[in-house]
Amino acid sequence: MARALAARPYAAASTQLPAGLNDIDYDAYRDIRFDPAHALWRNEDLPFQLQFFHRGGAQRARVDLFEVVDGQARPIAYSPVQFRFQRGAPDGLSPDLGFAGFRIHAPINRTDYFDEVAAFLGASYFRAVARGMVYGLSARGLAIGAGANEEFPDFRSFWIERPRPGSRSLTVLALLDGASCAGAFRFVITPGEATVFDTTASLYPRRTIADAGIAPLTSMFLFGGDGRARFDDFRPQVHDSDGLAMADGAGEWLWRPLANPPRVNASAFRDAAPRGFGLIQRERHYDAYLDLEARYHLRPSLWVEPREGFGPGSVGLVELPSPTEYEDNIVAYWTPAQALRAGRPATFSYRLHWGAEPIAPGLATVAATRSGAAERGRRRFVIDFQSPAPRALDGAQPQVTASAGRALEVNLHPNPETGGVRLSFELDAASASAIELRAALLRSGKVCSEVWLNRWTA
Repeated sequence: MARALAARPYAAASTQLPAGLNDIDYDAYRDIRFDPAHALWRNEDLPFQLQFFHRGGAQRARVDLFEVVDGQARPIAYSPVQFRFQRGAPDGLSPDLGFAGFRIHAPINRTDYFDEVAAFLGASYFRAVARGMVYGLSARGLAIGAGANEEFPDFRSFWIERPRPGSRSLTVLALLDGASCAGAFRFVITPGEATVFDTTASLYPRRTIADAGIAPLTSMFLFGGDGRARFDDFRPQVHDSDGLAMADGAGEWLWRPLANPPRVNASAFRDAAPRGFGLIQRERHYDAYLDLEARYHLRPSLWVEPREGFGPGSVGLVELPSPTEYEDNIVAYWTPAQALRAGRPATFSYRLHWGAEPIAPGLATVAATRSGAAERGRRRFVIDFQSPAPRALDGAQPQVTASAGRALEVNLHPNPETGGVRLSFELDAASASAIELRAALLRSGKVCSEVWLNRWTA
């Protein structure tokens, strides 16, 4: 079906809705609630249940949903009786209205209750939680032109395979279509301590796409560390993710702290054979956020483990300026070195891990990054590294480089409050307008920490 779509001119999906659903705001849309009594498979003693999203407001596009039983697909029918309309049902709710998306429920935290564990809603967006966590960042099927003249392909249809009793996984198939590309996706979803999506994406470009984002992740970073000074807020930090982590083909583990920049900030980290990348919520203490409602300390990290199709290319990071926490302003993805060519299918397979971050074995990790003004117009950077074991960093030496200007007053000393070490240096930018910074700890000439990366701009 995706191949056939790509061979035809693109036709946008219809967004026609009854008048009472067209212009409702976010709160009015949230007041349309699915009735759990109508969940698919609710009374069938199966390990998963499905609930559905109504169309309306910003969620205008229709997606067609099918249940697959013994290899046969049958439509999942819409009916107004499946929903509770807190403000009264609008006129014109016909049986062919269809759904905006769906969510998956499973007993992830308790054996006697089906929690929401994943949801597919809007363009090609989806998100999931792991055990004991709450929703945070999202993933997408495909990104095109992230951060500049971006195109948002849509999941048009889903086929959800009826699970067998006792099954640990649910299989979802999805058909994607957009102006530049169509695609067929397969997700095998396994909830748990980490919720895993085994993903296969077969893409069929209509045109040559040089800026495709494979396995794109979307998150929010408002402020943290020294960025708090820009916001009049009672909370010390506000973000769904605080860093981009990468495991590159050379064996290094890289950490790039996220920022809410004054203007669009785009970066690319080239790699011949990536072992993984992800947007990470590393700060896990409630005291770092003091937010009882949003519970940012319980937001999941999302790690991409490449399987097939990830050769030479780059991890892209786009940081957008944002004045509020209600806008996702961070995008990370993989871009192949070779453009996707019109008429040439491309297949990528990867595993998405929702939950805790992967730990670099035996390496010290970056616990915090801060910066502030120093004398003579310099900028001081302070990086706290957390040691994986007592005395693991004895004898370590700092290594700091800058693409322009000079890194001065480089010091490394123990941090008795954390049991780790603190690296500090001053940046003399001279006349540079942007500088790429890199710092690591070495022991016996070998890197014994994550490699810290950052970009300073005037």
